[in-house]
Amino acid sequence: MVFMTKGTCASKIDIEVEQNTVKGVRFHGGCDGNAKGIAKLVTGMSVSDVISRLEGITCGRKPTSCPDQLSQALRQLES
Repeated sequence: MVFMTKGTCASKIDIEVEQNTVKGVRFHGGCDGNAKGIAKLVTGMSVSDVISRLEGITCGRKPTSCPDQLSQALRQLES
């Protein structure tokens, strides 16, 4: 799945999900180290666990963040 982000420095997120488990995540743009760290942390987690942990995280004064956008992308997969 390719998710086009809104309101973040990252422009899009490539997400691989298999049997409700996150298999891989790649952010395009944004803070490179943070994006790589988030990707490694969520790999192997269930979609619902990632959503519950990351949804609603903000970045500075922005109403969203790269982790929040990842949760929004995964929420679309649940629908």
